[in-house]
Amino acid sequence: MALPILNRALILSALLILGACSSSNNRTSYTNARAVTPIPAATLAAMDHIGSNRDAPILIRAYKKESEIEIWKLTSSGKYALMKSYPVCRWSGQLGPKTREGDRQVPEGFYTVTPAQMNPNSALWLAFNVGYPNAMEKSLGRTGGDIMVHGTCSSRGCFAMTNEQIEEIYAVMREAFAGGQKSVQFQSYPFRMTAENLVKFRNDENMPFWKNLKEGSDRFEVTKTEPAVGYCGARYTFGATEAPGCGQTAATDPAAAEIAAKTAADNAKMASLIAAGATTVRISYSDGDQNPFFRTPEKQKLLEKWAAAGELSRPDALSAVEETEFDHQGNPLPRRSAPIASAYVPVTSSTETAQDDGFFKKLFNSPPETSADPILIGTPSNVPLPPRRG
Repeated sequence: MALPILNRALILSALLILGACSSSNNRTSYTNARAVTPIPAATLAAMDHIGSNRDAPILIRAYKKESEIEIWKLTSSGKYALMKSYPVCRWSGQLGPKTREGDRQVPEGFYTVTPAQMNPNSALWLAFNVGYPNAMEKSLGRTGGDIMVHGTCSSRGCFAMTNEQIEEIYAVMREAFAGGQKSVQFQSYPFRMTAENLVKFRNDENMPFWKNLKEGSDRFEVTKTEPAVGYCGARYTFGATEAPGCGQTAATDPAAAEIAAKTAADNAKMASLIAAGATTVRISYSDGDQNPFFRTPEKQKLLEKWAAAGELSRPDALSAVEETEFDHQGNPLPRRSAPIASAYVPVTSSTETAQDDGFFKKLFNSPPETSADPILIGTPSNVPLPPRRG
C-alpha cells in the first residue's frame, strides 16, 4: 500500500500547493512547519493496534450535540475501525442542517474532502474544507461555503478544534492522501444516531431529515465500509456498489438483511421507550456548544484568556445553553440549563461583535500568530488546548 519515497514527496508537494488555493485565507507562503507535523507516536500505535497504518484510507464522522469528531481507519480486514475520537472545542449554531449563508449553522450530511480542500496556510492554524454545499444541497438552492474543520477554537459555522488537535488530524489526512486515497468521506450528524436520541428529539421538525441520515449511519455501522451516497430530491440515497438516484434500483446488496434487522431493532427499542413514557427535549443553543472535556475549572481559565484575546468565538453563548424537557404528553417540565451553563463564566471584556470581527480578521487578512510553547494539559486522548497568544 505504501508508495515509493519519491512519489510520496511529489504527492505531498502537490497537496500543500493545492491546499493553499482552497480558501480565502492568508497565502503568504505555500508551506509551513504545521502542515508537515509528524503523526504522534501514540496515534501511529493506535493505527497498529487496529490493524492499520499511516497509508490506509480514513473516514471521518462528526457529532454536534456530543461535540466529537471520530477518525476511522481502513484495516487489513477490509473494514473500517475507530482509530481515535477528538473533543470539539467549539461549534456554532443549532442542531439542524445548514441552509443559507450567514446562519452560523454547522452543516449536517455526507460530504467529500479532496486534497484540493486542504489548507496548510489557514489563518486559523490549519484547515480543511468539508465540502458544503454538496450536490443535493446545491440542487435545493442552499447557500454558503468555506465550511471548515480548523484550529483556534473559534467557529462561525465550522468545527473548531485546538491547534494541536488540527495538526494531528491534518497529518493523518495528509498521510492517507499520500498513501493513495483520492477523497475522504466526511459524515456530519446532529447527534449519535441511537434509538435513545431519536426518541429524545422525536418532536423536532428536523426528525424526517435526521432519520434519513440514520439510514447512511446504519449502513456504515453494519458494514464498516464507506457507503456510496447519492440523492433523490431532498433525501440521501445509499447504494451497495453504486448510489441509486431517483427511480433507480440499488444493486444486489448482501448487507440488506443485516441493515434491515438493525433498523427493526432500533424501531422496536424506540417504541418501547415511548410506551414507557420517555420524555422529549428541545435544546436551545445561543450559538453552539463545546465538548465537556473543556469544562473543568483549569481549562475554563484558559478559555477565558483566549476569549479576552478574541481567540474563542462568542464565549457568552456557552453560558446560555438551555434544555427544555417535555413529558410523554407534550407538557413542558421545569426548564433546566444544560451542564455547560454553570461551568463557563464568560469574560465581560469581550463582546460578540468584537470576537466575530477578530474571527474574520484572522480568516481573511491577518497572518497566523505563533507562540513559543503550546499548553499541554494531558488527557486520555492526548489533546492539548491551543497555544496562548503573546
